[in-house]
Amino acid sequence: MKFTGTLALASAVASAEAAETVLGAYMFHRHGDRTPKSLAPTNLTALGYEQVYTSGQYYRSRYLTGDSKIKGMNQDTVRLTQLAVTAPVDNVLQNSAQGFLQGLYPPYQSAQTLRNGSDVQAPMDGYQLIPINTVDTGAGSEDNGWLQDASSCANAKTSSNAFFSSAEYNDLLNKTTDFYKALVPVVNGTFDEKDVTFKNAYVVYDLINVAEIHNSSIPSSDVLTNDTLYQIRTLADAHEYGLAYNASDNIRAISGMQLAGELLKYMNTTIKSGQDGTSANKFGIQFGAYATFLSFFGLVDLPHANETFYGVPDYASSMVFELFTTADTSNGFPATDDLQVRFLFHNGTTSNASEPAVYPLFGGNDDAISWNKFSSNMNKIAVSTTEQWCTKCGNTTGKCAQYSQDGTDGSANASSSGGGSHMSAAIGGVIGAFVTLAVVLGLLAAFMLLGGFRLAKKGRASTASPVSEVAGSKA
Repeated sequence: MKFTGTLALASAVASAEAAETVLGAYMFHRHGDRTPKSLAPTNLTALGYEQVYTSGQYYRSRYLTGDSKIKGMNQDTVRLTQLAVTAPVDNVLQNSAQGFLQGLYPPYQSAQTLRNGSDVQAPMDGYQLIPINTVDTGAGSEDNGWLQDASSCANAKTSSNAFFSSAEYNDLLNKTTDFYKALVPVVNGTFDEKDVTFKNAYVVYDLINVAEIHNSSIPSSDVLTNDTLYQIRTLADAHEYGLAYNASDNIRAISGMQLAGELLKYMNTTIKSGQDGTSANKFGIQFGAYATFLSFFGLVDLPHANETFYGVPDYASSMVFELFTTADTSNGFPATDDLQVRFLFHNGTTSNASEPAVYPLFGGNDDAISWNKFSSNMNKIAVSTTEQWCTKCGNTTGKCAQYSQDGTDGSANASSSGGGSHMSAAIGGVIGAFVTLAVVLGLLAAFMLLGGFRLAKKGRASTASPVSEVAGSKA
């Protein structure tokens, strides 16, 4: 992703105005530099470690110590109730989150004197232990070459596969045949010639990109002119955006929908905690893959703000949602109507020399919008519960079985050959009960008729109510 001149609005957001108070923030961050997907398992490189660590240092200077400090956030020692960090079960993403946290909360109180006068030296100069919670979404994403391989959403996979039969895809596939054929000598140590096509645009780009960063020599490197490298990247961008988002079939953006739901859930807890005076849930941080960026970009119409949002974000890119107010906070947390949200993004490693810029969301023009408007628009795209996810994805087994139509093992109700409608489980149960009762009464009548039995009424006792019973006489 290459941002152009209109992105140089970063300075306008470098520091919040004195009248502003930042109340909380939620961040989605990409991993640092890694080894190529085509040579799995992928690993975070030393460069990648340095990138996310530097980003952590920047956000420390912004939200913990600087002018945009989050109100009430602990500065030097981590308070775990204020911080929530998540990442998929993925080596690169988990390690990236850990590296970022080392920059955000560096070692503190490396030594301690005990009551008996002895000194204890903390391991690693007081390294702060911060847990990283794991999430199912995107598990193993950095070892997968195809964007939706890390998703278990059935409808999202079907939707993404539809891209391969689209006119856009086939047009680029046919137009770029010769272009990719020229790249075969560069990558034939990893890919078969038949696989070097637009169909594999991203993994081909990824291999070449890693080589350009790390390799001292590249086979047939004369092929890789600046124009060719730009074209390789641009084609990879088009390929991955097509798989991540489609305006007329947005289920393929399920990862962006889940991010919207997680963001809303966390920010609501930030507001509730502020109203309760508990000073918790200040800063939510999630690490994830580029697919979620692209899906979310499409869902909130960020390409309207800048066309470069069609592209794959660079390593260590970050986007942040700041919850802030311009109201007086000296007497407590402001009213909901006084809350605003601002969206910031930075392509690549964030630092004090290269800060994030603000962009308008939902196709608008405002740098900030009210919390009420933000939450309303986000709720339109958010997937916040397992039931919502199962319904949208069309999944009916495992955790989704309880939400399937028949409520049994998760398989869909079988339709009749005529395509008729189905009765609900509740109605079916009632009808079944009546059928059973009719059968029992029928058997009872037959038993009485054939056995010479009759219904008789007992005499009335002084304290008893009339009772019917089955009475019989010997033959």
